[in-house]
Amino acid sequence: MRPFLRCGLAAALSVLWFGATACAAVRIVTGPTPIPRGNATSPHDLTVINDKLAFAIAVESPMPYGVPRGGIVDVAPVTAQGIGRDRVVFADFIPNDWAAWPNTYQRVRIVRNDERLVHIRSERDWGKVRISTDYTLAAGADTIDIATTMTNEGATLADLKSGLTLWPNSGYFFQVPGLGSLQVGRAEAALAKRVSAYDEDWSITLHAPYLDNIDASGRDLLQLHTLRAGESRRFEAHLQVGSRGDLAPVLAAQIAREHLPAGSIRGRVRTHAGEPLAAPVVLVEKAGVLYGWIAGNDGSFEAQLPAGAYRLYATAKGYSQGRGIDVKVEPGSTTTLNFDDLQPPARLALQVRDARNGRPLDARISIESGQRNAVGYLGRPVFFTELDAVGDADLTLAPGHYGLRVSSGGGFTTPSRLVELDLAPGGRSKMRVELTPEFEPRAGGWFGADLHHHADQAEAVTPPEFLARSQLAAGLDLLFVSDHDSAVNHAPLQLIAARRGLPFIPGMELSPSWGHFNAYPLKLGEPLRIDTGTATAHEILAEGRRLGAIAIQANHPFITYGYYTSAAAGTVPGGFDPGIDLLEINASEPGEDKVAAQLWQYWNEGRRIFFTAGTDTHDVWEAESGRVRVFAHVEGALDTAAFVRALKDGHAYVSYGPLLRPSIAFGDTLRLAPGATGTWSVEFQSVAGLRRAQLIGGGKVIETHELAGAPHAWRGDFLIDTHKAEPWYAVVAEDVGGRKAWSDPLRVETLAR
Repeated sequence: MRPFLRCGLAAALSVLWFGATACAAVRIVTGPTPIPRGNATSPHDLTVINDKLAFAIAVESPMPYGVPRGGIVDVAPVTAQGIGRDRVVFADFIPNDWAAWPNTYQRVRIVRNDERLVHIRSERDWGKVRISTDYTLAAGADTIDIATTMTNEGATLADLKSGLTLWPNSGYFFQVPGLGSLQVGRAEAALAKRVSAYDEDWSITLHAPYLDNIDASGRDLLQLHTLRAGESRRFEAHLQVGSRGDLAPVLAAQIAREHLPAGSIRGRVRTHAGEPLAAPVVLVEKAGVLYGWIAGNDGSFEAQLPAGAYRLYATAKGYSQGRGIDVKVEPGSTTTLNFDDLQPPARLALQVRDARNGRPLDARISIESGQRNAVGYLGRPVFFTELDAVGDADLTLAPGHYGLRVSSGGGFTTPSRLVELDLAPGGRSKMRVELTPEFEPRAGGWFGADLHHHADQAEAVTPPEFLARSQLAAGLDLLFVSDHDSAVNHAPLQLIAARRGLPFIPGMELSPSWGHFNAYPLKLGEPLRIDTGTATAHEILAEGRRLGAIAIQANHPFITYGYYTSAAAGTVPGGFDPGIDLLEINASEPGEDKVAAQLWQYWNEGRRIFFTAGTDTHDVWEAESGRVRVFAHVEGALDTAAFVRALKDGHAYVSYGPLLRPSIAFGDTLRLAPGATGTWSVEFQSVAGLRRAQLIGGGKVIETHELAGAPHAWRGDFLIDTHKAEPWYAVVAEDVGGRKAWSDPLRVETLAR
């Protein structure tokens, strides 16, 4: 009862209603987490709560991606209204950049638990390395302090990349300031050692003082290091939580923790007509790049900045970005800045039509030039036409001059168009954009799908409706989803597919730490019934079949935690199981040449494992659906089972752009009498223009055709000669942009005399 005595009636009611104290005391809840939509749901899981934040440790609940139990799986802001919804999938330590995690034990214990401080320790192993993580949260604090110690009880380990991660499940992500679009590599250009996940009504920032490398665009904040035999290494980090999409508290915490000299800035934000902006945002640039931002109230803003030179801009949702003001912040100074030139939003009604017949086209619209908002919740740079009002989009944009890229078919069948226009402040405009399709693969029985795509489970942030809108705009012929270890989006996507008259492939990405697998099509909504953190390879593949899968593909098989990489390292539980059907070319990860070489080797051995492809898209506003896809040839009516069986039979090719039409289908067999020859014709097509076509035989390049003038279509008539004794042939195409296509094989048999 002591928290009640200290808080008063309003806070006491908050305790009763929301399950969280509204005063500064900190406490632990044991059992299923009170954090809405949290993943810590087991009887011995632990949730720590104060008046600023709540976080949950999965003591018994499965961790995502096959990570050992005993880490943070839920984080949420806390306000007077109660605990907000969970905003992370995983926010904890990884010992070597998501390398497979051989693990034999996890122990979690409460070290201290009183109203002033909660301290929890989690201990796990990673091979011969002991990993101990301490989590502390003080009463009234907005930050979880996290300290991990690695102790090596085995041989020296070199070139490790270890550190804390922040994988949000919603909202937007602000990369390490100064690193721009860097996805993986050294962080020496970092202006601050932090990343933030956020939306308008919350923020979570990971401060990582040890940082010298990043991966996953900064979701993994790592240090490159060696861990000698008997050595211990400590990583300290801080997870700061806010109830607004405001980085002013983050800047203040950075100043305090690093003891930086600092000054204050304050001021007001008005429209050109003198009206105060209700929710202004002031962008802070340092050395020409975004350093952070300040969310204001009622036309005013205030924050601390480390001493130094900055340029500040003001804006708001839908409004123009005002002129920049240069300011030099001196230690102990207070600088007043006023912005008074913001212009109100404009509206644009866009219609996208087929130039040949006026038919409405599903389309993707992206801002190629014009105002692109640096803070995500102020407005996205990518839009899609509506699901039901096909071909129509109603956009709200800041006024100004724009270049909008309008595409339908993802650049595979139809050239995109760049349209330029001026939008007046407060105005309403209409525009019709006509596109002309050049190729129609479906007319020849070729149908395309993106077979690695996420919606809004785990770290993905795409609601099912927008997954469908994005895949339709890409010109894909089947809708597909493969959320991590989840089937919850099957039902809504099935309904959308039925509305639009498309087949739907319900999938799931089975996600142990040592390799990921897409299984499909599955029984609609059937839940996973194994623990991917402890299952063997055989059990993973067997579960995919139990779920109903006709096909199982090995995703990004050669990346750090890919199935084939882990098999080579001996870290696959139970050993390598060859029972997969397809190997993926993944648009988000390198490795196309390795995948092709592996498949060519399989075909030489007579094994029937074939190509598949997917983008691994998690956010359709950041990555384009279908930028790599698989085309399968289906005889007769298209349906889900026929498409997937065509993939398993090798009647397919994968492509980043070029289209292929063979005279004898990929996956079929050409039978020739001894000494006879045959001709295999393949038509190559490309909206961008073709650069090169190759014939592959038995894993070797047999013919290369350099295509002068970059034709949009070219026919290759390939002579197949039994004297050459190649067991199979395939083709590879490349367009003028370097985008390739790889086919499944045409097998060759020599008939008995």
